Amino acid sequence: MKFASRLVSGKLLRRYKRFLADIELEDGTVVVAHCTNSGSMKSCIKEGAPVLLSVAEDPKRKTRFTWEMIYINNGWVGVNTLMPNRLVYDAISNNTLDSLLGYDIIKREVKFGDSRFDIYCENDIEKCFIEVKNVTMKVGNSALFPDAVTERGRKHLETLIKVKEQGLRAVMVYVIQRMDVSSFGLASDIDPDYSDSLRRAIRNGVEIMALQARVYPVGIEIVNHLPIIF
Repeated sequence: MKFASRLVSGKLLRRYKRFLADIELEDGTVVVAHCTNSGSMKSCIKEGAPVLLSVAEDPKRKTRFTWEMIYINNGWVGVNTLMPNRLVYDAISNNTLDSLLGYDIIKREVKFGDSRFDIYCENDIEKCFIEVKNVTMKVGNSALFPDAVTERGRKHLETLIKVKEQGLRAVMVYVIQRMDVSSFGLASDIDPDYSDSLRRAIRNGVEIMALQARVYPVGIEIVNHLPIIF
């Protein structure tokens, strides 16, 4: 997946109010960028680190810039939580994701019960609901999720169990937007309830996938599946 236009370089001054970040551009101008990540962003916040921003096309938007990635530990880490959804959707649409092949109908933002899932797929054989989560937290050599308590995330897991109970395919996809990790796991110390729900989802037949994505200034690409270690 390529970015629509060239990203703007700067350095992180601070992140605040969860959804805002002060960025100093190369010419010394300080701008406010929108941060889509509502988590703690633990292990991907470093004041003074290089960052890249996209520029909003809508002139009416309050914040002109969106924070896309930060350079940490000798590599780019993707912090825009909207990108994994687009990445997985494109991969399914183009039949390039070997674990989710052969769907004729692919839609975004489809409701099931009281939840709305990121992707819905269908073919002559099955119907499939997919939820996608962005993962950025690194502990040792592992990417862990979540980096903050997520009641919404737990609700998605509970609904995926209901999807499976109705004989449909249910898939939870974690996209790890960094290359300096070699496995995926749970941050049980941060949100034990989420960890319990994920384990229960697995026992009930919900499929779990951990996809590692390479993030670079012109785009993002899925490169491999990471082993899942709980």
